[in-house]
Amino acid sequence: MTILEKAKFNDISKEMEEVASDENINVKELMEKIAEGKVVIPASSLHSNLKPIGIGEGLRTKVNANIGSSPNRADINEELEKLRVSIKHEADTVMDLSTGGNIDEIRKAIIKESTVPIGTVPIYQAAIEK
Repeated sequence: MTILEKAKFNDISKEMEEVASDENINVKELMEKIAEGKVVIPASSLHSNLKPIGIGEGLRTKVNANIGSSPNRADINEELEKLRVSIKHEADTVMDLSTGGNIDEIRKAIIKESTVPIGTVPIYQAAIEK
């Protein structure tokens, strides 16, 4: 069951409890905002070492960092170092905008190492590989 589904069934998840504590908000209020679509907790069961965060109404502003390879420079170790620097400097989320190299391998390595939510733009890879 997803976090959204749990919220709609008034079932408080561990992610909701953690975000409520971090944001200094009542967990039931947070759950209601999630159920109403006013807050999201981007999390995936495939992202095992993720620290959940809440994004949306009534929560603190979040900082995103953009990283990614290019056709001219595609080094997985450089992308992992960019991720580490982003997290060290307190990025709340990271976007992998890779367009070069083995994009699947880069993305998997970034997700495996990251403790923050990772976003991607799949159309970039689709356009490159067509």
